[in-house]
Amino acid sequence: MLRRTALSALAALTLLAVTTACSADADSTAAAEDGTTTVTLALDWTPNTNHTGIYVAQAKGWFKDAGIDLKIVPYGSTAPETLIASHKADFGISYQEGVTTARAAGQDITSVYAVTQKTDVTVSVRADRTDITSPKDLDGRTYAGFGAPYEKPLLQKVIRNAGGTGDFRQVTLNTSAYAALYAGKADFAMPMPTWEGLEAKLSGKPLKDFQLSDYGFPAIYSTLIASSDRFLKKNPAVARKFLAAVDKGYRYAAANPDRAAGLLIAANKSVLTNTKLVKESSRLLAKEYYKGTDGSIGTQSAARWKAFADFEYGAGLLVDANGRKLTKAPDTSAFFTNTYLPAAR
Repeated sequence: MLRRTALSALAALTLLAVTTACSADADSTAAAEDGTTTVTLALDWTPNTNHTGIYVAQAKGWFKDAGIDLKIVPYGSTAPETLIASHKADFGISYQEGVTTARAAGQDITSVYAVTQKTDVTVSVRADRTDITSPKDLDGRTYAGFGAPYEKPLLQKVIRNAGGTGDFRQVTLNTSAYAALYAGKADFAMPMPTWEGLEAKLSGKPLKDFQLSDYGFPAIYSTLIASSDRFLKKNPAVARKFLAAVDKGYRYAAANPDRAAGLLIAANKSVLTNTKLVKESSRLLAKEYYKGTDGSIGTQSAARWKAFADFEYGAGLLVDANGRKLTKAPDTSAFFTNTYLPAAR
């Protein structure tokens, strides 16, 4: 599983395939003859453990019980953020940087559910690099990344906060992060510990991680579910039913990681062939990522949204609908909502 910043270049499906699967205009919520309501969810990549709660709820029949016929749209050449904002999909898997950038530019997208509460990305080097014991040691080294605009300022902030200057070289990944590091193509990367980090360990090429939060970088909602204001305002009851089923799925995954992994694998046998990796990932997500420090699942905080948007604004990464850089940090109060989550938290 690659990080979302690299996905557009590696899309496996065409735009035609995606838009055909999606509703022509995301008022796909008309009730069928049997009383069910069709809801579309656009994936951000091929099925993986970030999506476990969705597939659990589907397998358990919880969407059906809520009167929802869920159509899962495979990832293609159009990002979920674009499908949501253009009202071609009702919901989609996204991430905080994606929603922040799109919303700042005036697009109709709002985060409604935080799948992961802990930042699911680290700065990593080969485990045997004894010459790198802190991010400050990354000065003058080579970074293997995905070409996303926020990568460089993020790393500069982390390195400088660790006592370095933040000067390093960049190359674009065309392979997995750990493979690039062990091949000597780069010194450090930013993999997902819940997937690539585990994959590296299982492959006998372990990584040494530096947590962003240990060096003053604000926490990130690495995986979330987003919708559009138009859909939410027009279909509040459907949104609540959908998220209640989603929440039930992720709570099950948090409490029963092995069983949840089994359901995910069963629904995606041709994709998830490394079952050991899937199970290890499911366990790690359940142990450290689904739940916040207060035990919360799914909820989002205003402080976290503001902190990340302030960083992006300060780095000059946010633009308006006309492509002009913002002249002040955005008001992030509308970038997310907890309104449609189940009442009993």
